[in-house]
Formats: sequence, structure tokens, C-alpha cells
Amino acid sequence: MTILYILGILVVVIVLLLIIALFLPDGYFIEKSAIIKKPCAYVMDKVADFHNYILWNPWQQKGDKSKSDITGLSKRPGHKYSWKGSKRGTGSLTLRDIDEHHLNFDLEFISPIKTIARDNWLFEDWGSDETKVTWQNFGALPYPMGRLKGYMFHKNLDRQFSEGLRNLKKLCEK
Repeated sequence: MTILYILGILVVVIVLLLIIALFLPDGYFIEKSAIIKKPCAYVMDKVADFHNYILWNPWQQKGDKSKSDITGLSKRPGHKYSWKGSKRGTGSLTLRDIDEHHLNFDLEFISPIKTIARDNWLFEDWGSDETKVTWQNFGALPYPMGRLKGYMFHKNLDRQFSEGLRNLKKLCEK
């Protein structure tokens, strides 16, 4: 009888979580900005060329013994950074398009959860030889677990984007 009672409670909790997940956002959007005391082209190069990107990106700094590969011509559509690691999982970041003030990337995670996101950057002249850098990322939150974990996911990304922009600023201004 006790086992049936426990199973009943477990089923009710699972059903409630599934219902709650229906009403949670099915996607996320995050945006962070920083002012860097260098010209736009200089700062943009540190993001558009993956040989520079790995010097400041917050996930590269985590000490994960991951395998990575950079392919394609830097600062050209198709330029790609791929990784496979125990902490960061498996995925890739591919430059989709570029102009004098924008970089747009496709971000694909293969594991631990298969998902696709967009990573966009805006570089604006700001004052005398300064650049306002805006980093955006958005994507889907799969039902049900992605939606249930959405708040924590957004909170972690917010912290990691702040760290990444601090790293980028430090690299550019040294």
C-alpha cells in the first residue's frame, strides 16, 4: 500500500511538472554590452577570427581538456570552431555572415543536448577610438526539461557573457 501511495505521488509530481513546462517560455534571449578602448575593427578581429576567440571566450578558460578544431578562412562565412570535451560537450560555432559592424554565428550543440542557437555581435564606434560591443544569443528551450531549466540556464549564460566581455576587454586593452 505504501509503494502505491509513493508511486501515486510521483506520478502527480511528474504530471504537474509537465503541465508547468507547457506554460514556461519555449526560448531564451540574452544580450550584454561593454565599452572597449580600441577601434571597432581591432575589437571585431578578436571575435571574428577563432584563433583570437579562443583567447578570451569564457568556456575556453574553464580548463576542460577538450579537443578543438578551427577550419575555414578567418573572418569569412564558413569559418568554424568545433569542440569536444567532457565539461563543454560537443558542438560548433560557425560564422554565418559578416559586415563592417556585425558578426552572426550559428551555434550548434550536439551533446549533452542537441540544440541550435544564434550568436550575434554588434560593434559600434563609441567616443574616440572606443567600441561598444553588444553580444546577443538566442535559441529554443526544448520541452520539457529545457523549459524547466530555462531560468538557471539564462542565469548561467548571463554570468558567462559578463565574464567573456571582461576577458575580451582585457585582451583588447592590454
